[in-house]
Amino acid sequence: MKYLYALMLGLLLCGGVVGKEAAPLADDPKVEQRLIAISEELRCLVCQNESLAGSRADLAMDLRRELRTLIKQGKTDSEIREFMVSRYGDFVLYRPPVKPSTWLLWAGPFGLMVAGLVALFVYLRRRNTEVAAATGLTDEESKRAEALLQEGDK
Repeated sequence: MKYLYALMLGLLLCGGVVGKEAAPLADDPKVEQRLIAISEELRCLVCQNESLAGSRADLAMDLRRELRTLIKQGKTDSEIREFMVSRYGDFVLYRPPVKPSTWLLWAGPFGLMVAGLVALFVYLRRRNTEVAAATGLTDEESKRAEALLQEGDK
């Protein structure tokens, strides 16, 4: 009976282990190297923070397959990038070109940093003036404090 339970447990544990078929590589290693170089510069449209080369999404695998066919057709790297941009927009590029439609994308982080520094400077100046005004003593309080200090010296 123990062996039957062990066999059933083994079958249950092994039943969850199912492997996918390996993704086919190009027949030509040069095509594969070019594919990796191009797809490292392209963003996965599903993952968005991953390159097309590193993504495991089904769409990324389809796009890599399409890139392979374009490479085999003899397209240059720039033609392939232009094809991807015309199809998916500048978003597909990790380094979009600097043009009027992407100025905010390029200058935005620096603008936010400058705005943050200006806000911090204004806040610190305002706080310093408020602290200085709050800690100021009246003439009567100054005289009383000085009298207490003189009594303490005696």
